[in-house]
Amino acid sequence: MAGLVTLPPLREDLALHPGPEADDGSPTWTLHDPASHRFYALSWPAFELLSRWHLSDPRELLAAVARDTTLRLGENDLLAVLQMLRRNHLLVASDASHTDQLTAYANATRMSAGQWLLKHYLFFRIPLLQPMHWLQRMSRWVRWAFQPGFWLTCAVLTLLGLVMASRRWDEFSHTLTSYASWEGLLAVGLALSGAKVLHELGHAFTATHFGCRVPTMGVAFLVMWPVLYTDTNEAWKLTSRRQRLWVGAAGMLSELALASVALLAWSLLPDTPAWAPIRSGAFLLATTTWVLTLAINASPFMRFDGYFLLSDALNMPNLHERSFALGRWWMREALFGWGDPPPERFSPSRRRGLIAFALATWLYRLVLFFGIALLVYHAFFKALGLVLLAVELLWFIARPIWRELQAWWEQRQRWRWSRASRRTLLVLGAALILLCWPWRTSVRLPAVLSPSEVQVVVASHAAQVVNEAPQQGRRVKAGDLLLQLRSPELEMQWQQAVVQEQQLRLQLEQQPFDERLRDLGPALRKQWEGAVAELDGLRAQRERLAVRAPFAGTVVEVAEGLHPGVWVPGGERLLSVAGVGGLKVDAYADEAALQGLMSGITGTFVPAVPEERSRRCELTRVDPVQLATLEETGLADVHGGPIPVQRLQDGRDAPVRPTFHLRLDRCGSEAAPQREIFGSVHLSASERSSWLGDGLRFLLSLWHREAVL
Repeated sequence: MAGLVTLPPLREDLALHPGPEADDGSPTWTLHDPASHRFYALSWPAFELLSRWHLSDPRELLAAVARDTTLRLGENDLLAVLQMLRRNHLLVASDASHTDQLTAYANATRMSAGQWLLKHYLFFRIPLLQPMHWLQRMSRWVRWAFQPGFWLTCAVLTLLGLVMASRRWDEFSHTLTSYASWEGLLAVGLALSGAKVLHELGHAFTATHFGCRVPTMGVAFLVMWPVLYTDTNEAWKLTSRRQRLWVGAAGMLSELALASVALLAWSLLPDTPAWAPIRSGAFLLATTTWVLTLAINASPFMRFDGYFLLSDALNMPNLHERSFALGRWWMREALFGWGDPPPERFSPSRRRGLIAFALATWLYRLVLFFGIALLVYHAFFKALGLVLLAVELLWFIARPIWRELQAWWEQRQRWRWSRASRRTLLVLGAALILLCWPWRTSVRLPAVLSPSEVQVVVASHAAQVVNEAPQQGRRVKAGDLLLQLRSPELEMQWQQAVVQEQQLRLQLEQQPFDERLRDLGPALRKQWEGAVAELDGLRAQRERLAVRAPFAGTVVEVAEGLHPGVWVPGGERLLSVAGVGGLKVDAYADEAALQGLMSGITGTFVPAVPEERSRRCELTRVDPVQLATLEETGLADVHGGPIPVQRLQDGRDAPVRPTFHLRLDRCGSEAAPQREIFGSVHLSASERSSWLGDGLRFLLSLWHREAVL
């Protein structure tokens, strides 16, 4: 063999273990590296070569394999195995070049302080226990959990619990209300903690039951979020895929078994205040904990239990890496048509499935990592949140995309006109046209239609209703008495002010004749003038107790229960009066929608209710200052509207995004509606805009807003 006289020796600490059969029925083996605690799946040819590696002579090794087996291996097969051993540092460093290679690898893997902090911020483990001796001692006490009768019992308990809970369904469905107490919250915390500990013990005892070693158990932090972990890597030693599946599913099965017991316990526990927290914990275990566990751990898109279950079910170690390699190959072939062979040979159906799995995993991680980026941004103060947001977006999203683009650029000499490249260019051009073409000529804004003149009457003081309130729909004239109120507190203040003003006026008249009053000088007149002003103010407040129509119109809203003798608090909304004619539309737009909108353009108000008809109006005003609070609460998302808001401490709603008010008038001369009508208004913009332009404007406004806050 050219350039290779003697094979370098293998490390003596390596161990070979039988593995499960491959899909084609051929045997496989697993190579264990105890130094790095990593496992390598070996094919039959690789095993035959490694089992005779002590022969040292490449030609003698290949001849021995040909003599002892039916395999016919060549130099390329041996070089591939040798390259794998060198790449993973499984050979003894027998010469200077090998030592230099290890030194270069150590230097390349040595992290700076910033890299270390970045890596350990994203993920790090804290081993807490070395439980192997304890697991071996306790395994004999949990052997019943591996018997079919135990799982049959769990199924019976589940059915019995469902039957008993269905007979008290109303009580069962309202158990969540007991979480409000601190005892309930404590029970929830204990239930969650117990379920997660049982989850990890399920993995540990199952691995021990099948003869695997569990070196550590502890806490792992995923983006500062603590989760328990159990090191069951030695499950790769198992030759039975069924046993591997049991190890991978043991955590979720343990929580399902616990849920079956908790469901029955909820019905059997006493329904007393003392037992309420415990019943709350049982309810949580029976309904919520196992659902969350399945939703998170059963997903194969992250390296949780579901990933290892799918990997063992397909008998494909390193499922993510292998499917990603196949997905990148498919994407490059679809884009450029280079004609490269696939990284691995699979059946057509298996290859399509792995490519679809890779694409689904990329999409899932894109959404997940973007959500985590937003979470860490809002979870910390502004400066740190911005740094963590950049880390998440750059490391998890931008970095893989940049690496793929680099791979395309390194292969730029292979770019040729082909059917695939022409198709790619055509699709890319169509996408750019779709994004950059100024499609939008109109905007659709949330709006509300109401009479042009509307007066809301509120109680200025806590007062008592004297007369009967007018009926809704009553036509009134300007100045008509609508409601008479009486405020004893205001009357008392009025009487005291009258007496005070009379006393000061009398003293002011006697001041020229009384030496004591003359000593007061101009201050006495100032006191009298203040009393007169207070009296005038109280007189105006008394007059407002007689609620009169501000203009001719219709009573469109009357508060319930406005009968003589009823007391109403100050600030209470009593009734509303709408003018006899004229309509207006109040619309609300964000920054992107304001582009091309100016006074004078026409729009169409489309009501949300089908019994009302559309109306054409004219835009007369665009407020240049964004709203601090949203007055039309019916348009807020907390009330089912389209405008996202944040509830302030004083109870008002503040728009989350910059929102501007628009007024449309001249909506026709027909009679005004007796209530507000919600809907949307369609305005014809004077300037066209593209989707890309709208998106960039939104990002710039978002950046400006977050930078200012």
